This record gives sequence, structure tokens and C-alpha cells, in this order.
Amino acid sequence: MSITRNNHYVPQWYQERFFESGKNTLAYLDMTPPQEVLANGRKVEKNSRFQAPTSRAFRQLDLYSTFFGTSVNDEIERQLFGDIDTRGSVAVRAFTDTDVSEQHRHFETFFEYIDIQKVRTPKGLDWLRAQYPMLSQNELMMEMQGIRMMHCTVWTEGVREIVSAEDAGIKFLVSDHPVTIYNHAVPPVAKGCRYPFDPSIALKGSQTIFPLNRDFCLILTNLEYARDPEARALEKRTFARNYRQSMVRTDAFIRTRKLSDQEVAKINFILKARARRYIAAGREEWLYPEKLVAVPWADLRNTLRPPEDGHWLFGGEMFAGFDSGYVHYQDEFGRTEAQREFLSKPASVNPLRPRDDCGCGSGLPFRECCNPKPLALRPAWGLMSIRERNLMLFRGIVKILAFEEKEDWVQVRRDLTDEKISEVYRLFDGLWPLETDMLQLLPKPDGVARAVYTGSIHPSAIADHALGACLYFGELIIEHPFLHAGTMKKEFSPVENPGLYRQEFIKTIVFMMKVMPFVQAGLVNLVPDLCYFDRHLRLQMMEMATFRAAGMSTPKDARIEALMRADAQRSIMSLPRDVLRRHFSMASTQGESIGVEEALGSLTNLREADPLAVLHSHLEPGKKNGDVNLVRLAPNFEMSMYLAQATGAAIITDSAIRWRDVQYAILRKARSSDQGLPALAANIERDAFAFLTDISDIRELAADRLFAPYSALMAEGFRYLTKFTDPGFRRKPNLEASIATRFVRTHSAAQKLIRKRGMPSNEARIACLLPIGGVQDNTINRLLLTSSSEHHLSSVPMAYFIEPTVRPPCSRDDSRM
Repeated sequence: MSITRNNHYVPQWYQERFFESGKNTLAYLDMTPPQEVLANGRKVEKNSRFQAPTSRAFRQLDLYSTFFGTSVNDEIERQLFGDIDTRGSVAVRAFTDTDVSEQHRHFETFFEYIDIQKVRTPKGLDWLRAQYPMLSQNELMMEMQGIRMMHCTVWTEGVREIVSAEDAGIKFLVSDHPVTIYNHAVPPVAKGCRYPFDPSIALKGSQTIFPLNRDFCLILTNLEYARDPEARALEKRTFARNYRQSMVRTDAFIRTRKLSDQEVAKINFILKARARRYIAAGREEWLYPEKLVAVPWADLRNTLRPPEDGHWLFGGEMFAGFDSGYVHYQDEFGRTEAQREFLSKPASVNPLRPRDDCGCGSGLPFRECCNPKPLALRPAWGLMSIRERNLMLFRGIVKILAFEEKEDWVQVRRDLTDEKISEVYRLFDGLWPLETDMLQLLPKPDGVARAVYTGSIHPSAIADHALGACLYFGELIIEHPFLHAGTMKKEFSPVENPGLYRQEFIKTIVFMMKVMPFVQAGLVNLVPDLCYFDRHLRLQMMEMATFRAAGMSTPKDARIEALMRADAQRSIMSLPRDVLRRHFSMASTQGESIGVEEALGSLTNLREADPLAVLHSHLEPGKKNGDVNLVRLAPNFEMSMYLAQATGAAIITDSAIRWRDVQYAILRKARSSDQGLPALAANIERDAFAFLTDISDIRELAADRLFAPYSALMAEGFRYLTKFTDPGFRRKPNLEASIATRFVRTHSAAQKLIRKRGMPSNEARIACLLPIGGVQDNTINRLLLTSSSEHHLSSVPMAYFIEPTVRPPCSRDDSRM
């Protein structure tokens, strides 16, 4: 079988739909024709216009070929695009005809074809390549297939219009990037439109243009913009989630508009402006729409705006009943949950002054928080922030458990009931709807020093290093200890079966008691597992983690093993008294006699003295009973990378298991392990660090001027490392030396201060990974891309491993309120 290496990125069957009657060629225009150097050195352009059959146009050598050694493979061209083009040609034809039943039958295929057509062109593939630091041709083809169907949900939920040029003397042209995105607020010269980028389809003002043939053109408009042309064009549409189930009317298309010559020319003008190099049309004169169009870019939107009398076909609430009795509900944006108005914040009537609390809910003054940041890099102001939700949750916990009425933590545990546990978990679920857009709430890569902590989410371990790390690395992102009952079956839910979670609930509350002062101060962002809110993300994460872990041995972690043993002992102490008496009696027959009742009394005292122990004997025999006891190492590697790239953060861990994962990511990508800041890395690894364990000490030093340079240095080094992948980047030895020298000076003074004040701490050393190009995994970049992330890093520039020089005890608990 012969190998196909000349790949048509605009299919021949599609080009043929633009033929004039009786013709079998198109007029083509090369907008950047090659130059020829004459013998005298003068450069002349070759002919930019030509007539050609479709077999000679819109093709490129080895655009889709994959290579294995010296072998060339064309399976993507033959099998992937062969199938898509066969089905797509039928679907596109159906939507230029009037048979509604055929359109319904081919609806999904129609949008599947448009989606892949947007990515398969040279411009589309260059855009995809730009989302990653480095991709081989084989990797590029893999990633292209990995993001298929990414745009379909957003497109189908919008206003769909097919306009006609049947009565016009000018017909639609075809470009080398036929699926064209127009946003009136982003002209071609703007940063968001620089090759190979287009405005995101998720922006309210973005409209998608796709000519179906010479006479018909599809225009897709986001519902909010169609209804309100004055809506913020650069703001994301509501619930802009790419991969999810949604229900839409397949027969809803506006088909009433017949365009004039001028209107067709304006659409052609947009198509030409956003093309890469080539355009084609049935007649040569149609290749120059700029001769007829003399309006500003923003005014072209008037031609694309769908007529108001067709809006009723779209939006509104949907209810669908099934034979089982289940009723599916969704609103006009595809959300299946009723909106919780108490999570929304009204817009400020007056502009914020510098000293006002920032609108993002960080608790910081506006001048120190969002004021210097561009709008795109600010968390959402119109919703309760992550911090505000955590403060609401903790206030609810204090009220439900009646902290202020109890004498001490022992009394709180004695009075703990299943009803109280269930109520607290319901509160958490209420604050975090399953359709929460977490990317709206998370911080962005804004230059602020921050780090994602990945390690043991256990109250006995969190204060060993993680909380004290904020003094060195800035704001910390830590995974929330609460489980989301909405993601569980009822029989395992802490709302429906709270008795299973008594032990876990106490651990979670103690964890919250330790961390909340840092949340209040803005030093910690306590973030729920993002997989709770995005099923596609959850499935992809699980698949990637399973693939990564296959064949890998898990290193032993003494701290984790100690935590598991301690939790198991607490579970044993929670057995019914008669069960414990029986076990003690059996033990006494095998050795020296012991006082059973005395032993039971001692056990009671141990339970009261252990702040993580349940004081009720809640473990009863039976299949439906048990004790959920989690020792979580979270977030996992994939989510740690995802969070770090989404928020512009370093990764820190005190887990040997997680550090192995980070190191393996470097080896897997065969990247250089050379440090981008070698002198800084050497200085960090040479000296010991004191990680404070007392909450009040950490908060005191966080405001001390001696510690402020730490996070500033980390932020400066972080920004420098992110530039290594910029084209034309040149290293700055003087800056690298300056950062390393300033670290030594800052570190020496700060550690002396801790020793002088006699603050309790755990000593540790820090291993650094500051690799050239950063820590990177293609699967994470793909997840960010498919999650509608608009602003994220292509890699993680910094990663740190906190290794104790003296192993901290894992059973220590601070139960102070």
C-alpha cells in the first residue's frame, strides 16, 4: 500500500462546495508568496494568484505523518481523517439542505467535524503546539487526538444561525483555516490574535464562522452576547466547561437572513484576516473583500449578530422525563443544579479605594492584592472566594458543634452525634456546588509567590513542615480535608451514613482548627479536590495516574506508616466495651493475669487524652457498619502539577513518594536536569531550615521584615525561570548570582532570629529541582487546555522536597481552640 504524505488540511470535497457552476477549479491567493532572488541580488515575489484544482491546494507534506525511526506512517490521514471526512461531508451537506430529520441524524457528526477541522490546519496545529513547551511530531498528533470534541458543547449551547448569500452577487470564500473565530474586542493586531492564536470560543463576545459552501455560512454566537450585545466581550460565558453532557434542540437554527453583497464581503473580510496564508473563491475578484469593506474591526459585529426574533429558539430551562421516573433538569447554560444565590456577591457601587478590602475576598487591601493585576489575572469578584467559603464553613462548624459552649475538646467529642456530623457535611456540600467553576476562584499566575503543597493531609502531620513553609515559599495551596458527599453513593455518604465517618470527621475538624488561622491571614488557600467538580477531569486524572503508576514500586514512607498505625489503634479503641473485654480476657489466659476492668479504664483515659480519638464506642459488628479511616497523600502528582501550572506556583512536598513522582516526570520527558538557577539551588540545599510548629509563631514571623525577602526572592527566581522557554532568551549570570547571594543573606538572618527567640521547630533540609524548561508533562497541559484554562504556565519552574534531618513525631496533636 502506498503511503499518503501530501496531507490535505482542507478536504477536497469541502473545497469543491465553493466551485462556480460548470467549473472544477478555484481562484487561490497566496497572501505571503515566496520570493525569488535574481542574479543581480534583487528579490521579486512569485505569482500570488493562481487557478488550480482542489488536489493541488490546501495541502502540506507530512502534516499528519508519524515517524518511527526511518518508517513513515500515514494512519492518521487514512483512518482518522478518512472516517471523519466521509461522515463530515454527509453532515455538512445535510445542513445546507432543508430536511430537518437528516440534520437531526447528523447533528453530532456535524459539530464533531467542525471541531477537528479547527485543529487540523497548519494554524490549528501551530496553536496546539504553542500550548506545550516542546512537542515532537508524534506527540503533536497524539495531543491533537486527545483534545477532540473540545469545542462542541459550548458551540451547541449557543445561538446557531445559517445565513445565505444566494441573492448576493458575492459568494463566501474558503480559507486555509475555515473555522474562524471573531471577537469584536480583539482585532487582528491584538495580542490575543497574534498567530497562531484566536480568541477563545468561551469568551462571551466570541463568534464562530464556518462557511458551508459558496451560498451558506454557519455563525455560532454565545447566548449571553446574542441577548446583550453590550455584554463584556472578554468575559467568559457562564458555565464554560468543555466536556460535559448537555441537552440541546437539534432543530434550532435561524435561517431567515439573506445577506447583501456588502454583508458577504464583511464576512469574507474576517475570514481573510484570520487566515494563515491561503484563501480561495469561485471568482478572483472575491479574493479582495477589503476593497468593499472600510469599517473598523469592532463594527463588523453588526453583520454577525443573530436577529432578535430568533432568540426564543435557544436557552430556557429543560426538563426530560425517563421511564424510570428520573427527571433530568438543566438551565440555559447546561447547569443541572439550582443556583445558590448566597454564593454570589453584588458588584461594588463605587470603585474600590486602595485601602478597601479587595473584591476577590482575599482579606488584603485592594492596593496589595488585585489593584496591580490585569483583569484577566484576577479571581472572580462576583462569587464568594475560596477563603470566604472556608470562613463560612468554619463558622458553621463552631455553631453546629457548639464550640463556644463547651468546656474543652473532650466535651465536644463526648457530645458528638451522627446528626451533627451529617449537618456539617451538608454545609460543606452547600458551599461547594458540584458545578462550581474552580478556575474562576483559583489565583492565576500573577507573579505572587505561592506553592502547592502535596503530602499528608492529616492533622498529625500538617504542622510538621507544611504550615511553616509559608514563611519561605509564600501563599500555600493545600487540599481541603473535607470529602464531598455529592460525589458518593448514598450508602457511603457522610451525609446519609455519618456513623461511618466519626473517626474521619474528628481528624478533619482538628485539621481545620490548625489550618484556619492561616486561611484567615491569607497565608493558606484551602482548596477542595478539583475532581469533585468536573467529571471529565476526574476520569482523565484517574486514567493518567493509573498509567503513570503501572510497573512502578512505591517507596516506603515511615511517616505515613506511623500515621496509619496510630489511626488503626484509634479504631481498635473505638470497639464496643464488651468486645474489648473479651479480647483482654483472651489475652490474660495466655500470659500473666491482668485486671480487665483496670485495662478498660486505662483505655478510656487514653481515648480522652488523644484529641483524634472517638469517645463513643461506635464500631458495631455487621456488614453495614465500619469505620472510614483515610490517610491521604494529596493532591496526587497530576493534580499537583495542574494546580501549580494553573496558579503560577511551585510544588513543595515532604513526601518521598511524591518527590519520586516529580523526579520521574523529568526523566520521562528526557529533559535536562541542569538547574536553571544552579547557585541558588546549591545555597538552598547546603543549609538547614527551621520549620516552625507553633501557629502563633508562624503568624508572627510572617509579618516580620526579616522574612519578607524569602517570598520576594522565590517570586523573582520563579519569574526568571519561566522565561527560559521564551524565544531568544539569554541567561543573565549577574542576576542569577544576585539572587543566590541575597538568599544567603536573608536565610542567615532569619534562622538566627528563630534560634534567638527559642521558637519550637522541626529542622529539615530542602532538595531543589529548578530545571531548565521546568517540570512538565504533556498530559497536564492537555488537561488545562480542555478545562478552558485561559492563563496557565506551560511547566512548573520550581519543585522542592523537605527532608527532615530529625524525624518529627507523627502522633503530636495540638487541640487548642
